[in-house]
Amino acid sequence: MKKIAGIFAVILLLLSCNPDHTEDFFFYDNPELPLHIPDGFPELNPSVSINPPTRYGVELGEKLFHEKKFSSNNTISCAGCHQQSHAFADNHAQAVGIHDRVGLRNTPPVQNMAFMKFYNWDGNILQLEKQPLVPVITHEEMDSSILEVIGKISGDPVYRELFRKAFGDEEITPDRVYRSIAQYEYTLVSANSKYDKVMRDEGETFTESEARGYQTFRQKCADCHSTELFTDQSFRNIGFPVNPGPDEAGRGRVTGIPEDYMRFRVPSLRNVEYTAPYGSFGQFPTLKAVLDYFDNGVPDAANLDPVFKANGNRIPLTEGEKDDLISFMKTLSDQAFTGR
Repeated sequence: MKKIAGIFAVILLLLSCNPDHTEDFFFYDNPELPLHIPDGFPELNPSVSINPPTRYGVELGEKLFHEKKFSSNNTISCAGCHQQSHAFADNHAQAVGIHDRVGLRNTPPVQNMAFMKFYNWDGNILQLEKQPLVPVITHEEMDSSILEVIGKISGDPVYRELFRKAFGDEEITPDRVYRSIAQYEYTLVSANSKYDKVMRDEGETFTESEARGYQTFRQKCADCHSTELFTDQSFRNIGFPVNPGPDEAGRGRVTGIPEDYMRFRVPSLRNVEYTAPYGSFGQFPTLKAVLDYFDNGVPDAANLDPVFKANGNRIPLTEGEKDDLISFMKTLSDQAFTGR
């Protein structure tokens, strides 16, 4: 007891001698949050181990994700385009930013980001921490700058306290903003759909239509939409109508390789029921429209995916198979994740 009392006496003496630095003795328990890795999911992006989600990092990131001060006129937040009910996508053909400016591409969903190797339609981002700056500075999205954003939020005592809890002091830096948003997005894991419950043998069963759709899916779709993410994360030209935007070149925009022209990252089919319209710039209003397009045949191209080349530039489907495929794809809907 005397030893403990002596330690407290030393601390009190230090505090009394340094009244301007008493804040340095406040400590917040900021534990890492365990990430559940569902069965069959690929390994985590290496960035997750460098920037693991923490209690206050995620809390801060979620607040920043919903912060409209990220846009120059304080009207658009990340959550404005990435809406939970749409699996953190939206229902616009192409992203809509401040002053109703229309972007180049469709808003991709934000789900299972911790397991992705590439981000965006063309895979130009490899680390999620480097993504938030893109919409902030893009003219068609938020049309701002990260320094302007920091200037707006730095006077908010709630933010100062959260940065202290998450990072140890009140300093607000671009890196800390990006890291906290990424931490929040790493926690957005969707793996509790009807399909998952059937696979886990939790008492759910497919209907006859869903079961037929699953068999058709495995025969005609699983080459691209493989793994439990329902994407092999490759880049493919599948003959979709070409975006007329002069800045569009698909993956070729990143690599500069002609063979990558109009190749796009294969999207996950999880929660696909909620992410219409479909395609890199919302070319298709419904899932049925996508399947009809595949069935009717797609335009030829030198780099058209072999799956199509081997079948006369199409994926032949009967009307019954289309109905069953849509029934199966709806089993990938995760109501708990989307809040529906």
